[in-house]
Amino acid sequence: MSETKVIAIANQKGGVGKTTTTVNLGAELTRQGKKVLLIDTDPQGDLSTSVGIKETRKLKITIKSLMEKVLQGIPIEKGEGILKSNEEMDIVPANIELGGLEMALEKYPDKEKILQKYINQVKDNYDYVLIDCKPSLGLLTINALASADSVIIPVQTQFLPLKGMTELLQTINKTKVLINPKLKIDGVVLTIADLKTKLTQITVDTIKGNYGGIVKIYNTIIPRGIKAAESTTEGKSVYAYDKSSKPAIAYAEFAKEVLQNSEAIKTRRTKCK
Repeated sequence: MSETKVIAIANQKGGVGKTTTTVNLGAELTRQGKKVLLIDTDPQGDLSTSVGIKETRKLKITIKSLMEKVLQGIPIEKGEGILKSNEEMDIVPANIELGGLEMALEKYPDKEKILQKYINQVKDNYDYVLIDCKPSLGLLTINALASADSVIIPVQTQFLPLKGMTELLQTINKTKVLINPKLKIDGVVLTIADLKTKLTQITVDTIKGNYGGIVKIYNTIIPRGIKAAESTTEGKSVYAYDKSSKPAIAYAEFAKEVLQNSEAIKTRRTKCK
């Protein structure tokens, strides 16, 4: 397996298309021949249900139980807790019990690196590990950032979701300085965009004006579309649900950008060696 890239999909604001972006990016990378592992670190378990896992509350092995094994020094068996989605992606699911672990972690030393220790045990089997983060800047999200090589930030094209951008960037920078020096921001992907409205264009211009000099803004804008919402309830990517829909086409283009960015980084590293 080639060098694994671990990407956290993060935004402390809910409803910005974070989980939808994780599912569809993972599905598109898989269609491009990449081996992908999804990790759900949100106690709501939306990523798990979005790839077709039913009744997450009844799952006996989740990211919570695997992280608990890391804490207790208990060996994890090969493939333990990793499920297969209908679209050939692997996933480590989550459910509501994960919320209790976040509180329990506070008393442990090295509490920010428990997820990293788990990922280090499994990542060599994959080209990409995508972590769907909880919509907060709590300890589970810090664990995800501590584990990741980079971050992709989905931002809905409205003014209100922009308010948390500065705080999120500060948290990412703090994590980089104190915990994970290799952490980088891959970019901001604009989501749930009503491309027909003037507000969307104003918001896009505002994001580029305020943050374009700091972080990459992906060229692809993910449009609002009922097919994207319907696909999650069916436990499918939007491409598998309706490949001709505008969100499906946009996510395919976005995945190409992510791949191009990853290959460019690998090329630069090779030249530096």
